[in-house]
Amino acid sequence: MHLSEITHPNQLHGLSIQQLKQIALQIREKHLETVAASGGHLGPGLGVVELTLALYQTLDLDRDKVTWDVGHQAYPHKLITGRYDRFSTLRQKAGVAGYLKRSESRFDHFGAGHASTSISAALGMALARDARGEKNKVVAVIGDGALTGGMALEAINHAGHLPKTNLLVVLNDNNMSISPNVGAIPRYLNKMRLSPPVQFFKDNLEEQIKHLPFVGESLTPELARVKEGMKRLAVPKVGAVFEELGFTYMGPVDGHNLEELIATFQQAHKHPGPVLVHVATIKGKGYAIAEADQVSYHAQNPFNIATGKAIPASKPKPPSYSKVFAHTLTKLAENDPRIIAITAAMGTGTGLDKFQAKLPNQYIDVGIAEQHAITMAAGLACEGMRPVATIYSTFLQRAYDQIVHDVCIQKLPVFFCLDRAGIVGADGPTHQGAYDIAYLRSIPNIVLMAPKDEAELQRMIVTGVNYTEGAIAMRYPRGNGYGVPLMEEGWEPLPIGEAEILRQGDDVLMLGYGSMVYPTMQAAEILSEHGIEATVINARFAKPLDTQLFAPLAQQIGRVVTLEEGCLMGGFGSAVAEALLDLNVVVPITRIGIPDVLVDHATPEESFIELGLTPAQIADRVLKSFSAQPALVH
Repeated sequence: MHLSEITHPNQLHGLSIQQLKQIALQIREKHLETVAASGGHLGPGLGVVELTLALYQTLDLDRDKVTWDVGHQAYPHKLITGRYDRFSTLRQKAGVAGYLKRSESRFDHFGAGHASTSISAALGMALARDARGEKNKVVAVIGDGALTGGMALEAINHAGHLPKTNLLVVLNDNNMSISPNVGAIPRYLNKMRLSPPVQFFKDNLEEQIKHLPFVGESLTPELARVKEGMKRLAVPKVGAVFEELGFTYMGPVDGHNLEELIATFQQAHKHPGPVLVHVATIKGKGYAIAEADQVSYHAQNPFNIATGKAIPASKPKPPSYSKVFAHTLTKLAENDPRIIAITAAMGTGTGLDKFQAKLPNQYIDVGIAEQHAITMAAGLACEGMRPVATIYSTFLQRAYDQIVHDVCIQKLPVFFCLDRAGIVGADGPTHQGAYDIAYLRSIPNIVLMAPKDEAELQRMIVTGVNYTEGAIAMRYPRGNGYGVPLMEEGWEPLPIGEAEILRQGDDVLMLGYGSMVYPTMQAAEILSEHGIEATVINARFAKPLDTQLFAPLAQQIGRVVTLEEGCLMGGFGSAVAEALLDLNVVVPITRIGIPDVLVDHATPEESFIELGLTPAQIADRVLKSFSAQPALVH
């Protein structure tokens, strides 16, 4: 059977080990070929090919449910659930999503882009099954990196308390998340990876005891306790921890041995109650270059399969915002030991791996644990340190209570640096950084700022590190800057809440925030060609707003346009409108940003066009507003 013929995972039933190995080879070839051409997550999926095939051969996917944590590793799942023919459209506009998506396939039982959710979701499905009196199996597949997230541990704690609820948790342990895992749990899991397999110890011991004289098929309570005690001695330390939490532990199993995997899953399905199967895999398995560099090949832009090297851009690009951020923060921290850079398993993505290389004692990676990261930062701030919590906008959402309760209520000087703010592209709605302006600006004791370019980013880093009156947050986009000149030192902080005028005109007042400032300037030039002259303000701050600057101009000019790369509901434009209303400045306001929609996977350029955020579209909308409504003259 060829992979292209598989449209339903139940077609794996009855296939021989040799046939499954052939399909595994084909999955890896298709996976590698697709990601090399269009980019995407590579290492995670390559590492779970055998795990996926073995698990699905032991399940009836017309009835049984599988939840995949995050979805990075679910490309093999997609290839055997009817998406082979469309797989070349991976992460492209209107193509196959890079994560699981319930609307995309009936086999995508739960969609997720953030880690540590699978066990909670699977437990909910299992409890629903029990409430209906049904008997189908429910499985959660979770990586060891995601297991460091508090939510996963909360779910394990709950599931272990339900001995009559059948639930299988498959721990895909490759000793990696995106970068090498940190913390006590991964360290102990690694000890287990090196331990001899013990998954059948319980049953083998029972069989041996049954053959003793006078015992036979039944075990006395005393012998049962002996059996459990003997097993406890054999189960590695963390396996014993899972057992104490109420799970039957099996493993570690070789994650690339189909025979062993199938036998273990079949055994696991027979056990009542919660079961955890510990599977040891190799990230990037089958592609030697990815196996050797598991961090870089977690995800890749288009690359040459033979060499593993990225396909070079047609022309050199300016440095990325992340790179400029990390370089500048490192320079500052070299002269200030109070500066502590914090990340939540995203050292490479945020550029802080370079900071770590130079200043390891001023760097903390907490693993996938954003809530802990923020409260820990609050503790550091209590003791006079300058914590810089560098977390993607989409991931900081997970620590909202900690921002409110532990930082802002106590007015602690934590500097939040929100990477990937705005449109992020192919990762889709789970990763768009659309909401941080709205979810942060309603909280007291926090300043919000966003740079127009990478040079202003440098000044804002200094501003954030030096600010001591409470929390301060800086958002900046994914991707490259504009190539403006940068400084190596001597950066001056910005006055809090002070905007700047970049262009003057009498017909419309345009306020751009952060990454939308340059498009605003470009739109103003297009408007000028149509005889409309705009005053353009680089707001710099969404909170506090520079009302002293823009309110009189709004009153004088009589038309206002706000522009932001964030959600319109409760965002920067809303803040400007509220401020003008509070000052009794009543003028027509056009708010341009991300409307009340989920932005799906596509290139950022395609998303900008669809959302109407290109300079030409902005100018066209402003022109239409002129014909639709006259300005108020004061």
